[in-house]
Amino acid sequence: MDESIHKYMKVGLIHFMAYPECGSGEGPIEETLKKIAEDDYFDAVEITWIKDKDVRNNAKKIIEKAKLAVAYGAQPRLLTTGLNINDLNGEKRLEALKTLKDGIDEAYEMKAKGFAFLSGKYNLDKKSEAFDALVDSTKELCKYAKSKGDINVLLEVFDYDVDKKALIGPAKLAKIFAEEIKSEYDNFGLIVDLSHIPLLHETIEESILPVKEYILHAHMGNCVIKDPSMEGYGDQHPRFGFPNSECDVEELTEYLRILKFIGVLNKENPPIVSFEIKPYKDENPEAVIEGAKKVLNEAWARV
Repeated sequence: MDESIHKYMKVGLIHFMAYPECGSGEGPIEETLKKIAEDDYFDAVEITWIKDKDVRNNAKKIIEKAKLAVAYGAQPRLLTTGLNINDLNGEKRLEALKTLKDGIDEAYEMKAKGFAFLSGKYNLDKKSEAFDALVDSTKELCKYAKSKGDINVLLEVFDYDVDKKALIGPAKLAKIFAEEIKSEYDNFGLIVDLSHIPLLHETIEESILPVKEYILHAHMGNCVIKDPSMEGYGDQHPRFGFPNSECDVEELTEYLRILKFIGVLNKENPPIVSFEIKPYKDENPEAVIEGAKKVLNEAWARV
């Protein structure tokens, strides 16, 4: 594409993945957000919980002054606590629901337009019951988000049998789930992630086309799945071109091409499309981010 990528999408960075020490809701949040705010490559930033109210207020000011679009990822609220939004234990499910509602409050405070979460683990013999629990929880979240304002509730599609082992899951089930929620709530959508597609044992087309009408947001990342003994195996979001990994310029090109073809990438209402990349061991975050930008530039030139 000869036209600027910024016409078709808001290029974002998942702050708590690029700087994983901030995923706990603590750490050098302000310092690292400033680095993103000062980089004119980025139009958007995805944040997660920020436990200290003063830090949260300062983070909001940094984001606003840089005129960054903001999205809120609540995945750490579940993944770091072991909570499960489709838990068949009623009390535990309500606990997960409460932390996500708290996250919606925080997302609203930070002026986020999207609130993302993921489904939880499940037992195969109780899959139908877990699905029903997820539907109930998600509808409750959508209802709560509507009461707060203009916030979309977004479920990110994860692997079902490799790492996170989440209920949603393969594209076929994601479609059924999205149809159920959208039949009642118009503030719901899906997040697709390039790095999760190999983990789902699907091609890019198989993963995206069935759910194309529900995609409101997308992530760009990488994974290692060839062998569990390999460095970075699973849903670790290593940099593009990581040894033995699945995604680089070619795969990102196809991903963007399909997202543009189905209209997700568009000039009228450009979505947030964020890098979900994580430094591996002692890798420098800034170097990993710069490498990702180069990969995206090359991929977009091929679209």
